[in-house]
Amino acid sequence: MASANSSSPARDSPAQVVLRNTLRYTISAKEYKTLHQYLITRSPPIVQKRAPLPQRFDAIVRNKDDYNAAAIRASLRVFLATQSGLKLWDIILTQIRGRGKTQNTKPKISTLKSPNFRLSLSVSLILLFHRVLYRFFSRLRSNLLSKDAAPFRRRNPRISRTLTSRLAPAVGASFAGFALGVYPGDQLRITIAIYAAVRAGEFAYNSLEDDGWFKNKPWWVGSWMLMPLAAGQLLHAFVFDRDCFPKVMADTQFYTVVVLTMQKAYGDFILNNTPNYVQRRPPTYPSNLPWPSNDQIVDSLAEMSKQNWPPFISPILFPSSRHTLPATLTAIAPITSPAHPSIRSLSCAVLHPGDPSCLRNYVTFYLTAFPALAKFFTLVFGLFAIPRYKSYFKDPARELNGLAKRVLRMTVFMSGAIGTSWGSICLFQYLLPRTVLATQRWFWGGFLGGLWSFLERKNGRGQYLYSARMSIDSVWKVGVKRGWWREGKNGDVSVFVLSLMLLNVVYEMNPRAVDSGLVRKGLGMLRGEGWVDRVMDMKKVKSAERETGEN
Repeated sequence: MASANSSSPARDSPAQVVLRNTLRYTISAKEYKTLHQYLITRSPPIVQKRAPLPQRFDAIVRNKDDYNAAAIRASLRVFLATQSGLKLWDIILTQIRGRGKTQNTKPKISTLKSPNFRLSLSVSLILLFHRVLYRFFSRLRSNLLSKDAAPFRRRNPRISRTLTSRLAPAVGASFAGFALGVYPGDQLRITIAIYAAVRAGEFAYNSLEDDGWFKNKPWWVGSWMLMPLAAGQLLHAFVFDRDCFPKVMADTQFYTVVVLTMQKAYGDFILNNTPNYVQRRPPTYPSNLPWPSNDQIVDSLAEMSKQNWPPFISPILFPSSRHTLPATLTAIAPITSPAHPSIRSLSCAVLHPGDPSCLRNYVTFYLTAFPALAKFFTLVFGLFAIPRYKSYFKDPARELNGLAKRVLRMTVFMSGAIGTSWGSICLFQYLLPRTVLATQRWFWGGFLGGLWSFLERKNGRGQYLYSARMSIDSVWKVGVKRGWWREGKNGDVSVFVLSLMLLNVVYEMNPRAVDSGLVRKGLGMLRGEGWVDRVMDMKKVKSAERETGEN
């Protein structure tokens, strides 16, 4: 007995077992080898003695199923990276906003209730559950397709057809999207759900188009047609339901600044580039007298719509009249009081008080707004062109010509959309009786403005889908506000799960339909395939086969 015990290998201590398992779920064998080479070998002897050798660690990992360990490692890294990034951004943003201001002490929030913590936890759990579920359903499908499972397939034909389908792993893994519910329900969760739904719909459309479903569509049909509908709805919401118009919330969290800043800029961009229709306070106007804000001007226009567009009674022609403005529109008196006496409509007196001609003011808008918009888009497209600087050195004339065309098309599109949306109010006053489409004119004005997107129909798909996402968000909030539908609990999470399901199905059936390399690599990470692009790998394989065949 004694000789037997002495010949048996020594067992590892509990501390070594804990250390080994901790390392196994933290780093891979390759990473441990690098860590051991550059760090552990230079550590004190006691650390080197307790740490396993790279060959020993590699053997331990290979003897066990490392898939789950790799999934946990990836999930932990995503959690730590996301949490660190959110915390760092929050600190930087607080420092920037706090310059020259008194620091307001905020109530402390426990870590478990912190939005940043729950966002990081939600993202990491989605990754973990998606990998685990994808492998579970893949293995289950393989087992059910084996000869040993033939009796089960005969007894349960429907269940077998479902579980042995090619799409079963993709659909089953999508239920990991319910982990989004870990994050508290607010604007970010709605934005994520809408973004996932629109992107999934875009890729599904690409797949159907590749299959020939739309081979006979007219040449002018495209994503640009989303813009008139989105612009009309957003303009109507901006006038009548500004609380449902996409905007940023007053908070310092990362998600508020990055995800929703563009939504606030959507409305501010329109107002800041409407010099001829939204009247600014004149520099010579007395500082002690009130001047209506942009919101008050828009609210007054909405009130005019509800009152069937009342006519303009000029205080210059009727100085003794006390009722030149309705009681609910007195805020715009500083604008309408000096307005040209020949103006007939009160809306025209607000939009262009110094010019009685609607057409001349419309043309003047382009002369004023076009240069500023051209400078803005030159800066934007110039920044996006920096990563492609090599192509500019290679063929500068061609690249600069393309850049100038993109800037010109986008400038004409945006100036035309903004100007037509506001100018259509004057057009409808001329064409329609005051009571016809009194409030719906705002939608149709935005619709007409959105038709300018036809000029950018080939390259503006991203902008049109962005506007569509903003419009969907606004429509949902308007519907809840007016009682058209009810806001279901965790409805955004269900939308996200269905969108992830559709995205996985499209990626499984036709990877080329997912025309974003970043999204394809993200799906590869979710499935445990690594940061790989399946489409690019297939192209490389085909290219190598062609070269081999030629040789």
